Amino acid sequence: MISQDHAPLYVISVAAELAEMHPQTLRQYDRLGLVSPSRAPGRSRRYSPYDVDMLREIQRLSHAGVSLEGIKRIMQLENQVAALQAKVKELGDQLAQQGNAQRVFAAGSTGDVESLLRGQRPRARSQAMVIWRPVPPIHHD
Repeated sequence: MISQDHAPLYVISVAAELAEMHPQTLRQYDRLGLVSPSRAPGRSRRYSPYDVDMLREIQRLSHAGVSLEGIKRIMQLENQVAALQAKVKELGDQLAQQGNAQRVFAAGSTGDVESLLRGQRPRARSQAMVIWRPVPPIHHD
């Protein structure tokens, strides 16, 4: 199911008006991969409220002097951060489900992290492996 923010609602003329841009600018941003709207039958663009927000953010960054290539890189990095935050949450949820089992974390050279039980070997073999085991807190009575 598509969330309300990502539902393709607006034709290009409406999205351009909402973002206070010319429709040709939206076409250019689509060609550059900055904002890629959904396509309706007949290949016409359909923009979501999220897409319109992204267009406004592009406009804000552009007015601040950031080039289109810079804006594209910023957006890629923001997407990467969001994906990493989702992975951290997923790993945290896994830890919570495992309870008090002794855990070891393995991180490969690609940045993939997996939670292992003591004695378990990582699935992926890599040239660089970092192992970290949380140390139980020291209680001072």
